Amino acid sequence: MMMSASPPSTIPAPPERIPPGVLAARDYERLAEQCIPADRLAYIAGGSGEDWTARANSAAFGRWSIVPRVLRDLRTGHTRVRIAGEVWAQPIGLAPVAFQKLVHPRGERETARAAAATHSPLLLSTLATTPLEEVAGLLSPEAGQPRPWLQLYLQPRREDTLALLRRAEAAGYGAIVLTLDASIQLASHRALRAGFRMPADCVPAHGSIGVPASALPAGASRIFQGAMAQSARHEDLAWLRGATTLPVWVKGVLDPADARALADAGCAGIVVSNHGGRTVDGVAPSLSLLPAVREAIGSHVPLLFDGGIRSGADVFKALALGANAVLVGRLQLYALAAAGALGVAHLLQLLGEELQACMAVAGCASVADIGPDRLLAVPDFNAIP
Repeated sequence: MMMSASPPSTIPAPPERIPPGVLAARDYERLAEQCIPADRLAYIAGGSGEDWTARANSAAFGRWSIVPRVLRDLRTGHTRVRIAGEVWAQPIGLAPVAFQKLVHPRGERETARAAAATHSPLLLSTLATTPLEEVAGLLSPEAGQPRPWLQLYLQPRREDTLALLRRAEAAGYGAIVLTLDASIQLASHRALRAGFRMPADCVPAHGSIGVPASALPAGASRIFQGAMAQSARHEDLAWLRGATTLPVWVKGVLDPADARALADAGCAGIVVSNHGGRTVDGVAPSLSLLPAVREAIGSHVPLLFDGGIRSGADVFKALALGANAVLVGRLQLYALAAAGALGVAHLLQLLGEELQACMAVAGCASVADIGPDRLLAVPDFNAIP
């Protein structure tokens, strides 16, 4: 459910320098209050309702500790992974985050520059403020940079969805990622209290999501006949897979039975995600259901994880619990606000180095070596007398 728009209010571009005091990836979150206007930060950091799920996404990583190994030969260690036929330098991608002009006047252009500099995968949102062709033009698969992927919201008219698919194919995108869980997005109370309204210059470059309440007949439900009327169904997924030459992934899956059905339907891969806690407050943390989803689909279906990543240790834990790679959302925006493309590139470097340190301590020379045996469930230390 989209918030109403306010007059344009472009914020100035930050200086392209690493902010002092950034020692770890999560420090970019600490800097957010200094770099992002309070009402915008409330919208970005908030989830839904009282933000319980948004907080739980990050807190879930604290329930696991890393088990060290010694006397391991790690001289050939690396973080390369193969995802959808392409080699990623590290198992960390940039999640499809909408409206990036909220924190930087050049929005997704800066994020694409960072992806190009670090050879990192970038997933572009349908609700990006930069056209998909411009973003693709900043990346060079010929130079070994992963092709961008397009995150897709189904449009009210299939011809509009089809037009987006054709644009993505023509621009050289590598995959389509259909979001399944975002039809319902109840506002964060934090954002409402802060008076956030979407700036008029934050305009989606590709389409929209949701049905305006004014378009509903009298007595119709804003939820069932409104928001859910446009939600994807099995027949929509089948149509989409037949309408494009690109592999179709699905994002926003938490239930193991859903994941198994989607894998059986021929989806190219699955993204375990609860949309950053933005649907309905109280939804389970993404990490809590990751192992069950992996068990349900087996080892042959690629699985990405999205939800609460703040450090390389978080990346390690998600990989150990079943993900092939992770996506970084809010932290990406915080780094973009702090230092533009340089900040996002620096964030990716920090996450990669933190992951390597965890791998070294755990005796893992490659991502393939990271498994559930490298983790230990943390007891409730508050209960220990």
